Amino acid sequence: MERRRFLQLLGMGASLSGMGGLRGIDNLEYVVDSLSRGEIQADIGIIGGGVGGCAAALAAARNGHRVVMTEQTEWIGGQLSQQGVPPDEHPWIEQFGATESYREYRRGVRDYYRRSYNLSAEAHGTRHFNPGSCAVSRICHEPRISLAVLRSMLQPYVSSGLLTIVTNHVPVSASVTGDRVESVTVQNTRTEADVDITADFFLDATELGDVLPLTDTGYVTGAESVHQTGEPHAPDEPDPESFQALTWCFAVDYVEGKRRTIEKPDMYEFWRSYEPDLDPSWPGRLLDFTYTNPRTLEPTTAGFNPAGESEGFNFWKYRRLIDPSNFEESGYEGGISLINWPQNDYWLGNILEVDEEERKQNLHEAQQLSRSLLYWLQTEAPRPDGGVGWPELRLRGDVMGGTDHGLAKYPYVRESRRIEAEFTVTERHVGAEARMDITGDGPEAVTAAEFKDSVGVGAYRIDLHPSTGGRNYVDFSSLPFQIPLGSLIPVKTKNLIPACKNIGVTHIANGCYRLHPVEWNIGESAGLLASFCIEEERRLKEVREREAVLDQFQQFLTGQGGEIEWPQPMRTSL
Repeated sequence: MERRRFLQLLGMGASLSGMGGLRGIDNLEYVVDSLSRGEIQADIGIIGGGVGGCAAALAAARNGHRVVMTEQTEWIGGQLSQQGVPPDEHPWIEQFGATESYREYRRGVRDYYRRSYNLSAEAHGTRHFNPGSCAVSRICHEPRISLAVLRSMLQPYVSSGLLTIVTNHVPVSASVTGDRVESVTVQNTRTEADVDITADFFLDATELGDVLPLTDTGYVTGAESVHQTGEPHAPDEPDPESFQALTWCFAVDYVEGKRRTIEKPDMYEFWRSYEPDLDPSWPGRLLDFTYTNPRTLEPTTAGFNPAGESEGFNFWKYRRLIDPSNFEESGYEGGISLINWPQNDYWLGNILEVDEEERKQNLHEAQQLSRSLLYWLQTEAPRPDGGVGWPELRLRGDVMGGTDHGLAKYPYVRESRRIEAEFTVTERHVGAEARMDITGDGPEAVTAAEFKDSVGVGAYRIDLHPSTGGRNYVDFSSLPFQIPLGSLIPVKTKNLIPACKNIGVTHIANGCYRLHPVEWNIGESAGLLASFCIEEERRLKEVREREAVLDQFQQFLTGQGGEIEWPQPMRTSL
């Protein structure tokens, strides 16, 4: 017990103490890319090194357990790093509504810039410093900084030998006895060498829920029907092959007078003329600044001007990673912007539940869409001055990790396989209109459903991008919600816990449970749940079913910085 407490203090207080001098981020080489032995034994095996996987590894190692975490790319961090998506968060994130370790991550990002970058005096003194001064996030920043902070948070446990991180490995098979997972085999994506991981508990933190089919864990995909869930916004018929669009993000900078036009993409003519066939309809071509307003489903037009202001909303500032005015003598000139727009959402095919050839083809088309969007911006996009094209835009593949195609290392995936859980969250638990219909309360009094087995909190609109099934945006108000423990417990498999977007939620509810701080909370709660079950010799279902054990686990969770309820009844719909 003393050793565990020491490790908790180490992780919560000291993991970022030496971060200020870390300028050569890629020199932090503690990850394992090749193994001399073909087997790793651990208390907890985490398959997937994204946001949820990193939070789970941090929580489990903090409690003294031997952990192995695998990752299919060479970058841990998921949507925060390899996918290049700055945090999408709720309005209260600076005060409450997240775990302490997630707040530590956010402090780490800001501290990294303050210590290692030449900030302007105003930026340095801004408490809630936003490197990109962007419109969509309160802490828009470069993916490499996320990578550095996450590595620093995990480094004490790597140094102690409690945590092993295995990069460039994907799960390919599993050994299952009855309802228990004995081992998971991961394969090196470069050498095809296999590594068998044995553990007491496994966490599926993969972006697509890849461990679920390997372990014969029950799961669902796509959209449930209104008849199955009673959700007002669910479709009339189920469509298990309908997934939210994925987006292959990329970064660009802008310097006046320098032409940086990329080579014309192979599929440019296709994407240039493509008019989406969605319900409700899309207003014209995809490569255009007029698109479907997600909330009203009416045509809306945005501006784009990397050289200054534009009429109305300026896409350049939407997910800007670096605002030059925040830095002194930085060389940034026009700044750096992350392109994750409606115009490079790809919904013409799935990468889930399809064969390898089809998956690769769909990923290729998604890459071509993003590169075509860039080429269109450089050559044909309308300018505020009446001209066309911004040839000064430069593709910054180095910002995204130096891929051959210049885009992010992995596409931004919004939807995964989801477990058949002991409890499934639906729109009726979190949607503002649905809650008013159920409770009879007005907008000033209605709240989300309360869960006595809560293991965390989150808040975001129910935001579903156009789907592979041909449905346009589904975007409507939700209420600040809780994460029920029942959504983390599979109906069948006894020692497998979902740790990211693959929890027990419907296609609709996933729209607000998929964002960065919620995924972090899910992962951290999964890591703590596995730790608790090992320490107390409890079964997963027993933690939820026995009131005294549930109370003990919730105290264990809140004692390590978790929040399981909002500080006051949250009646503000988003």
